[in-house]
Formats: sequence, C-alpha cells, structure tokens
Amino acid sequence: MFIIDTYGTAVLFCLITMLCWGSWANTQKLAVGTWRFELFYWDYVLGIVAFALLSALTLGSIGEGGRSFLADIRQADPGNLGSALWGGVLFNAANILLGSAIAIAGMSVAFPVGIGLALVIGVVVNYLNAPVGNAALLFSGMALIVVAILLNAFAYRRTATSTTGLSTKGLVLSVVAGCLMGLFYGNVAQAMFPDFAVPQPGKLSPYTAVFFFSVGILLSNLLFNTLLMRRPFVGTPVHYGDYFRGSSRDHLTGVLGGMIWCLGMLFSILASDKAGPAISYGLGQGATVVAALWGIYVWREFRAAPKGVSTLLNAMLVCYVIGISLLIMAR
Repeated sequence: MFIIDTYGTAVLFCLITMLCWGSWANTQKLAVGTWRFELFYWDYVLGIVAFALLSALTLGSIGEGGRSFLADIRQADPGNLGSALWGGVLFNAANILLGSAIAIAGMSVAFPVGIGLALVIGVVVNYLNAPVGNAALLFSGMALIVVAILLNAFAYRRTATSTTGLSTKGLVLSVVAGCLMGLFYGNVAQAMFPDFAVPQPGKLSPYTAVFFFSVGILLSNLLFNTLLMRRPFVGTPVHYGDYFRGSSRDHLTGVLGGMIWCLGMLFSILASDKAGPAISYGLGQGATVVAALWGIYVWREFRAAPKGVSTLLNAMLVCYVIGISLLIMAR
C-alpha cells in the first residue's frame, strides 16, 4: 500500500486535509435553494463511502509497504473493525448536529463552538493516546488556533443583522456536536497499527480503517438522517420520494462534497504515521478558518461588515498562521 515516509510530506498532507475539510461545504452552499440539507446529506455520505472504497482498492492495494486492503480485512480483529465503525457513527452524529446548528444559530455560533470544542478535545485525546511531539508547542499552537476561531466568531457576530439571534437550541446542538467530533478520530487511530510500514496482527491499515469508518457513517445515516427527515430541526419534514426527484446536478454536488471530505480524512490518517495523531488532527481542524476564508473572499459574507471587522479578520489570520507553525514545529 502507499504510505508516506517523511515528516515534511506529512505536513503537506495535513495542509491538504485543512483545505478539503474547509472547502467541502462549498458544495452544500451551491445546493442551497434547490436542495434540502437532509437530501444533500445522503449523497454526501455516498461520496465518502465511494472514495474510501476506491482508495482502498487502488492506493491501499499497491506497493510493497504495509498490507494490502483485502488481505488486511481477512486478518482484522473484530474489535478493531468495531472501533473504526464506531468512529464513523460518532462523526456522523456530530456532522448532522453541526449542520442543523448552522441552520438554526448560524455559523457565528455553530462553527466556533462546535469545531473549536472539537479541536480542543481532539488534540487532548489524541495526544494522550499517542504523545508525539513537544507538548508546550503543541498546546500553544492549539490555543492560538482557538483564539483565531473565536475572533472569526466575533467578526460574524459584529456583521450579523439585528434579526439574527442566538438560539439556545442551536448552541446546545453545537456543544454536543463538538464533543462528538472531538472523539471520533481517536477511535479510528486506535484501530490501526502505529507504524504503517510494519503491520501488526489484528490491527488495520489506514485504508481499511478509513473504509470501515465510512461504513459506520453509512449505516448510522440510515437511522440518523431518517429521523432528521421526519423531524427536522428547521423546516417541514421531507420524504424519500423527494430525494429521487432531485436533478443529476443536485446528486453529483453532494457526492463531490463527500469525496472532498474523505480525501482530507485519508490524508490526515496517512499523515498521522509521521506527524502523530494529535498534530495531524489539530492541523486538520484548522479547516474552520479555511471555511471562513471562502466565506470572506468568495461568498463575500462580510461585504456589509461594520467598521473594525477587517481588523478582527486580520488578527484571526495572524493567530492562525502562528498556531499552524507551532503545530508543525511541535514534531
């Protein structure tokens, strides 16, 4: 299977993860107005599963390093398969709640609270499981990224109109989503053998782990998204028949979004071999600010911003760049 062998490549993969995790939501924005979130999410999940399987059958099955995908499945311990599946269930629950929180309270509440909390929990949990890197630099970088996220949140609040209120329901959903989002990565990491070049009996390769992670997302979505369709947090109920009335563009947009997110997940997992799970996850969760940059410069969400918001945004970018640099140096 294909694996990376240098820390520099691992950092590059982490940066690509940030871009993917911070950019996939553009596909959801493209679907707004013609396609409900609940319907979009079915295709998004299918895109994740399709990309995970494709990568496992190609990159995960070539070369002499590690162990090929099909051989890895045959020897896998059920407990490790279950850990990867459970990671997918946790992620799916978190992602659906976060999307609902955005619809209720807006990005100014949902993203900083949810993803900011996920960043803190995820880095701590992954570092405790695999303490790789300088702790002082690691947690200093994490703190600066959290500051950047909070500055971004304040900029959104300053720009919000008087009709945009803070919903208690949206805030609670954001907190729950953040707690779940911070835990999923550790379950996937624990299922894998730590040195990807040296397979261990019963443990999973990164490609096998990501595939079963995606299966966990798919299986849990049959329950989670069905419930959300019947009792949505926002809007009227939707039905399965509505999904089949969607256009090819609607469906392909969702699938593309899922594939982009899964590319980021796979690269984050591959990078964890040389960078360590905490650094790999922490860099990836910096995607919140990447998403903000899309909103600022492409979707122009701050075009009506009051005086002083540009200063907040510049401070956010400075904290973000310094924080990322500290995470890279921590290794």
